[in-house]
Amino acid sequence: MNQVETAKRMTQNKPHPITGIEQRGIYLDSVEELAEMAKIVRRDIMTLLAESGSGHSGGPLSIADFGTALYFHELNVDPKEEYWADRDFVAWSIGHCTPVHYSLLAEKGYFPKRDLLKFRKFDGHLQGHPHRLDTPGVEVTTGSLGQGISVACGVAKAAKMDGHPRRVWSFNGDGEQQEGSIWEAAMFAAHYKLDNFVSLIDYNLKQIDGDVADVMNIAPLPDKYRAFNWNVIECDGHKWNEIMDAYAEVGKLYTSGRPTAVIFHTVMGQGISFMEGKAEWHGKPPKGDEVGIALGDLGTTEAEWRKYLESN
Repeated sequence: MNQVETAKRMTQNKPHPITGIEQRGIYLDSVEELAEMAKIVRRDIMTLLAESGSGHSGGPLSIADFGTALYFHELNVDPKEEYWADRDFVAWSIGHCTPVHYSLLAEKGYFPKRDLLKFRKFDGHLQGHPHRLDTPGVEVTTGSLGQGISVACGVAKAAKMDGHPRRVWSFNGDGEQQEGSIWEAAMFAAHYKLDNFVSLIDYNLKQIDGDVADVMNIAPLPDKYRAFNWNVIECDGHKWNEIMDAYAEVGKLYTSGRPTAVIFHTVMGQGISFMEGKAEWHGKPPKGDEVGIALGDLGTTEAEWRKYLESN
């Protein structure tokens, strides 16, 4: 914990290597630092879900690694100035994955970490699906699958029209690829050559009703995006060297004339022994003894992590 805290560096007034915009916020440079932060994020996820007694476990855990890499290595935002005009833009089109979304925002510094313990509670500001008027750092109110990516495409198009170099990102799920609005957005992004736009796809093979391939098969997903004239990058979403190489490749494609899809092959419930690879954990939290087992898998206890959150 202390190693990550002391490793955080402010890099203001330094041009971003891709966009040239002033680089702001906290960045972690090494794989070791990022992996430790991802473990912190998973601890947050399990603790806030245990406290709320409701919410989604599986997807947030599968996103945690590449989500941490985005927020702490790639994303150019400033929690001290939420609506900084030159910031990158992020849409969580897979809106129900708020446990990881909120953890990343809290660890980034948008609001106190203790607020995570008010997840889905009336006296908190963290709804089950993200609401931009309630939660600092949330750019788009989402929940209906397939819509957030369309908003992100509109922002990317607007940036092109304004001649602004910001990058625009969207988190998307594999089950979400079954939505027709995803493919309308895919056509739009390719037609307008939105090379400033990146869709980060969590391909964990599971959705609420079971295996994605059984509910509505989306394979071969990479070929579909290539047919829509997108750049496609594939990697293991839990291997840090592959994650970092994927983001480096995204940077090289910034002026390619095409949008980019990064397909992260992940495991639902990654990091928690009894959740991994099981669709039943798509939309429920750990309860009772499960909480202790889950946090034990992550090298802590519920009491220890509640204390961490309450004191920050």
